[in-house]
Amino acid sequence: MASRETLKGKAHKFGDNVNTDLILPATYLISNDPVELGRHLMEGHDPEFVNRVEPGDIIVGGENFGSGSSREHAPLAIKGGGMSCVIAGSYARIFYRNAINVGLPLIEAPEAVVAIDDGDQLKVDLDAGRIDDLTKGETFTIAKYPEFMQRIMDAGGLIEYVRKQS
Repeated sequence: MASRETLKGKAHKFGDNVNTDLILPATYLISNDPVELGRHLMEGHDPEFVNRVEPGDIIVGGENFGSGSSREHAPLAIKGGGMSCVIAGSYARIFYRNAINVGLPLIEAPEAVVAIDDGDQLKVDLDAGRIDDLTKGETFTIAKYPEFMQRIMDAGGLIEYVRKQS
């Protein structure tokens, strides 16, 4: 299996129970285009959020990140908004599944979430199973994805994975 790139970016920290309406208000569910959805990323929480992010930045959430709608628009908006991954204490189950299906890496790391502050520079190595907080010089061990999930992520999502199998 090919090695994935290391993810690197600034942390944008949110609290517990960030639901899909905060990630992407229902008003924008008329599109399935990740780039269009990404223009409204986190608008339900902070309308100016998209003006502060750089490609590769990382969302850090608390517990129960992604609760709410079962639609895949919220993880598509995160991916389309240029975020490289999400680190959270825990995820709503359907959000987790949808994110993997669209090729958005999610990392469950409660200890890292507590330690990371908004604006910290982070480096995430999914192959090595670690998060480095470059601002604080701290390292956190994370679980690696099972191989079948890695293949889906490496393909860019479930649809691309299935296309490559045909």
